[in-house]
Amino acid sequence: MTNTVTIAAAAYPLDWFDSFDAFETKVARWVAEAAGNGAQVLVFPEYGAMELASLGGAAVAGDLEGAQSEVARHQPAADAVFARLAAEYGVYILAPSGPVFIGNRPVNRASFFGPNGLIGHQDKQIMTRFEREEWDVIPGADGLAAFDTPLGRFGVVICYDSEFPLLSRALAEAGVEILLAPSTTETHAGFTRVRVGSMARALENQCVVVHAPLVGEAAWCVGVEENTGRASIYGPPDRDWPATGIIAEGEMNVPGWVYATVSRDQIAQTRADGVVLNLTHWPEQSERIQSATRVISAS
Repeated sequence: MTNTVTIAAAAYPLDWFDSFDAFETKVARWVAEAAGNGAQVLVFPEYGAMELASLGGAAVAGDLEGAQSEVARHQPAADAVFARLAAEYGVYILAPSGPVFIGNRPVNRASFFGPNGLIGHQDKQIMTRFEREEWDVIPGADGLAAFDTPLGRFGVVICYDSEFPLLSRALAEAGVEILLAPSTTETHAGFTRVRVGSMARALENQCVVVHAPLVGEAAWCVGVEENTGRASIYGPPDRDWPATGIIAEGEMNVPGWVYATVSRDQIAQTRADGVVLNLTHWPEQSERIQSATRVISAS
């Protein structure tokens, strides 16, 4: 296994395509750029696959059920593109997530590819209100996956999932060193929720978190018309890490890649002998909660 890993986080805009070849040309250009800059792990955003809805025409892309079904229809072909690109450039790619139908309703699925093909999927676990109440997207039934690679062990917490500590904690307990957090957020407040959650997960689990958002406007695509964010890579604010916890970040709403090279040895060292030991001391919360849940009334 290698000690250092160069990561690229995408701030990715949605585009209209008149053909699948145009989609393939776009993502090939993005992967070639990141690989050409030395990236070994490339992270695309949540719902980045929604641009495939354009292949069904304006009426389909503007209809919630129609857009989801159209994207799901093209997902096998898109997977083949990312598998080919991962093999061609010898990189690992978390592809843009999108709807994949399990029975009558879709999950929000991100697929992870390596030089030898598909490694596995991660379905979003906790749905936002929009996904529950309007999209009717269902949680993945297979739980969380830890992806073991020669570059380290990775986990995926899709957008809202990054805001729930126990999910990332379970991945950390499974040996995950780097969490990938693809996101889609309409507003700056939504982006901040994922940013704060991701930074907190890096602190609690003494690991690296990679935040890759959708950016820009796509008025033609229902549900993802406006997208706000900046690509960022976070670490624990501890010895030998940036004091802010921000290893790298791009400009707000500016498309492109953000890069960082991180050390797995440094993650291990921080977990073993950091200024604080959040990962080690996590279980102490249970005992403290049991002894602290008293209600004391003021007179």
